[in-house]
Amino acid sequence: MQQQIILTGGEQGYWFVSLNGRLWLPNGEVPAGLAKDFAFVGEKAQQIGEWQGQTAWLICKEMKNSMGSIRPLLGSTDQSLFLMAGRAVQLSEFYRSHKYCGYCGKDMHLSTTEWCCLCAHCHQRYYPQISPSIIVAIRNKNKILLAKHTRHSQDNLYTVLAGFVEIGETTEQAVIREVYEESQIKIKNIRYVASQPWPFPNSMMMAYLADYDEGDIVVDANELVEANWYHYSELPKIPEYGTVARRLIEDTVVLCREFDEYGE
Repeated sequence: MQQQIILTGGEQGYWFVSLNGRLWLPNGEVPAGLAKDFAFVGEKAQQIGEWQGQTAWLICKEMKNSMGSIRPLLGSTDQSLFLMAGRAVQLSEFYRSHKYCGYCGKDMHLSTTEWCCLCAHCHQRYYPQISPSIIVAIRNKNKILLAKHTRHSQDNLYTVLAGFVEIGETTEQAVIREVYEESQIKIKNIRYVASQPWPFPNSMMMAYLADYDEGDIVVDANELVEANWYHYSELPKIPEYGTVARRLIEDTVVLCREFDEYGE
C-alpha cells in the first residue's frame, strides 16, 4: 500500500485510470510507459501493486475517450490483469464515495499503510466494501439448470444461479436459499469449487456445484426471465471464458457426460 504522489513524469509502469466504475482502455489495453507519455505530469497517482514486473498505478480521473467496462479483460490469458483492473476500479469508486466521514462529515484522507480512508476528526476508519455472494451450477442426471436473468435478457445469455449472502447465514445456506427463492427447487450434495473477485460492483463470488433433489422449476419473475434443464450437448449461449460461471458450467458438463457413461 503506497500513499498518493504527484507525478513528475518519470514514473513508469501500467496505468489504470478509472472513474465511475469505468477504466481507460485505449486500443482495448491497459497502457504502459512513462507518466509523461500520457500527459499525466501533475496528476495524483497511487501504486496499487505490480503486473508483469512493472508498477501498477491508479489515477482516479475521467479520460476523454476509451473509458469503459473491464469485462473485455476477462478474455486475457493472464487473469491477474483482470484482477488488477478490478482492484483499480473498486478502489477508485471507494475513494470517490468516501471523501467525507459518514459519522461527522469531515474530510477523509487515505491511509499510507492499508486500503483505508481515515477521518482525522473522529478517527473513524472505512475499508472498501466487499459483498460476499454465491454462484451455483445444479446438475440433474445429464442436464444442467440454466437461467436467463432479467439483467441479461437483451443479451440472450443463459447462466447459473447466483445471489448475495445475507447477514447471519453461511455461504452454503445462501446457496440453498437463493436456489429455492429463484427456482423453487431443492438441492443436495453442495460442494465448494473456487472463488472469483467480481468488481460489478464489488462482489466476492464463491462458486459451488450441487445436485438436484426435488421440486419443479417455478421462476421468480423479479430475478429470472426463464429457467430450464438443458442437456449438456444442447447448451444455449453461456458466459464467456474467464468467468467462474463458465467454469462451473464446464465442470457440470463433465459430470453430465460421466452420468451418461457410468450412471449415478
